[in-house]
Parts: sequence; structure tokens; C-alpha cells
Amino acid sequence: MSLWQRPLKRLQAIAEHRTYRFRLNSLKGFVSLFLVGTVLSVALAACSGGGSGSNSSSETPSAIPVAASKDNVELTLVSFAVTKAAHEAIIPKFVEQWKKDHNQTVVFKQSYGGSGSQTRAVIDGLEADVVHLALAGDTSKIEKAGLIQSGWEKEVPNNGIVSKSVAALVTRPGNPKNIKTWEDLSKEGIKLITADPKTSGVARWNFLALWNSVIKTGGDDAKATEFVTKVYGNVPLLTKDAREATDAFFKQGQGDALINYENEIILAEQKGEKLTAIIPDVNISIDNPIAVVDKNVDKHGTREVAEGFVKYLYTPEAQQEFAKLGFRPADDTLSLSKEVADKFPKVKTLGTVADFGGWDGINKKFFAEGAIFDQIQAKKK
Repeated sequence: MSLWQRPLKRLQAIAEHRTYRFRLNSLKGFVSLFLVGTVLSVALAACSGGGSGSNSSSETPSAIPVAASKDNVELTLVSFAVTKAAHEAIIPKFVEQWKKDHNQTVVFKQSYGGSGSQTRAVIDGLEADVVHLALAGDTSKIEKAGLIQSGWEKEVPNNGIVSKSVAALVTRPGNPKNIKTWEDLSKEGIKLITADPKTSGVARWNFLALWNSVIKTGGDDAKATEFVTKVYGNVPLLTKDAREATDAFFKQGQGDALINYENEIILAEQKGEKLTAIIPDVNISIDNPIAVVDKNVDKHGTREVAEGFVKYLYTPEAQQEFAKLGFRPADDTLSLSKEVADKFPKVKTLGTVADFGGWDGINKKFFAEGAIFDQIQAKKK
């Protein structure tokens, strides 16, 4: 293949991908396709025009950089706090596999924090190539900011959900306050530790778990509001993210109970901590999405490796690592295996985001300025 044919092949691949992803009914999509077509036309003309065979390139300074030809490529992963251990186990396996298949070394930059905070950081300029967030609503915010193309959830299996969990109740050793159900968290004298839904995606799941526990047992919105108001009246401090909530409970000795991901509890037990934890029979399916940040990967020339990493996270090897560290697999086949089934308690009544109208409806009802959560917090002052 000639020197001209190689860049031409890459440009053709870009054109095909862009044609699929851009919406033709938008001015932006039309202009983008026109520009790609123009670049292809220039390359075709140069290729057929009897060039001198020199190594000079006709690519303009604004052309999309291509990382495929580089020996090393850097990929920035931005994720929510509690996935850190899982990614640190999975990334070396992916790096090894990519090196074997592509003879290219991938170097990861990683950022972890509350899902809401991470979302804002990406929108404000943190140039993530891949985002793994606590809830699809956060990914949608990045999409609405123009960084992710619509339809991202259809690019990979399970509507973009790559890891799952449920909510767990953790108590002090021996459970001295006799906390066994969600309802017990509303009792006088109970101090609950949880993160702030304004900054933490995990905390939004915690809120939904509480609300869901009333709705799924026959209560209406009025009863759910009354119950959740009592529970948050027992929260002395809202931490920034789930990791800080865990540290406040275990390291600082605050509170009688902690709501957190089941996977966090499993990870703590693996580290030798002896915990008293309950997985309530009425629970919420905590679904965590993965997405490529289109604007950034095209700027960095990292689309191929970013999409390769996302696809790798759905492989049995990666899903097994998620399971080892306490996440319920997104892979249905793996979920049915005896090893996984024995690891995770069955939940009798499992609520989903769809039950509450999706994240747009949830955010508007519960977490927008002046919505139910703000009203609850105002009553504490």
C-alpha cells in the first residue's frame, strides 16, 4: 500500500463513521459531512494526479489526528469513585491485549470522583475519551453539551450499561440499633451516612432506593415523601461522593448505618473488614453506563482505541473482574453462572429507572433546583 493509500484509507473510514453518526437533518451534520467529503476529494485528486512519490502530506492543520500509527497512545478515562478498583484490575488486561493485537501501547490517565462532579468537569473541559458514570442521566448531560453524539447507548450491548449493583444497608458490628429494613432508617435516634445527590450519582441511587421501597410496597408519592423526609432528617452530614461516605462511616466512626453500593461492601470485606450488611428484599437496580466522548476522541485521534476499550469491558474477562470486585455483571450469561449466583443475594422486588419515567423525569421531579430533594433539605434548616 502506497503512502497516499494509507491516509486515504483512514479518511474513508472516518467518512463512513461520520456518515453513520451525524444527523443529516441538522446543519451541523450537513456541514461536517461536506467537510469530510472535501478532504476526501483533495486526497483522491492528489492520489490520481501523478504525484512525485514524496513523503509530504496534504493534510491541513485542522485535520483529525490519527493515533493508529503511533507506538504509544494516551487514553483518558473519567469514572465515578467506586469503580476505581475494578478499572485498576481491568486496564492492565486490556493494555496487554491491545498490544498483542495492534502492537501499540496504551497509556491510561484516570480520574475518579462523584459522578455529578465528574460530569460537570467533562462538560467544563476535562477532555475525557471515555466516561463510565453512575447513571445514564449524567451521560445524557454530556450528550446535551454537544460532546457525545446521540444514540451512544445503542453503540454497545445493554443500552450502554456495563456494570450493575444494588443498594446495601451497613450497620455497626452486631447491629446494636437493630436496623433491618429501609423503614428502620426513619426511626428517631438513628444516624444515617450517605452522599449528596447534588454531587454524587451513587447518592441519587440511594435516594431512589428509599423512595422505591415505599412505592413498591403500595405507598403513594405523599407517603414516600414523608418517609424520605424522615430518613434525611437522620443524616448528619452529606458527603461529596460514595467513597467519602464509606470513609466517614468506617474510618471516622460516624453514623449507625450507611447506604452504599453492594459492590463497595463486598470490596471492603475482601480487604478484611468484618461488616454487618443487609441487602433489602425491595431494592433498586443500579445501572452504570459507559460511553465514548465523540468530540474528544476525534480531537485526540483516539476513537479506535477508545471504542476498543469500551467493547473490551463487555467481554467475559472484564465482566468477571467487575464481578470479583462486587459489581453484578451486565453479561446475562455470566449472571446465571453458579459462581456469580452464589456471590450475590437474590432480590425479590427490584425497581428500575424505567419505573420512574427515566432519568429526565427523575431529575426533574427529585433533583432539579427546588424539586423534592431541595424541599426535604429546606425542612432540616
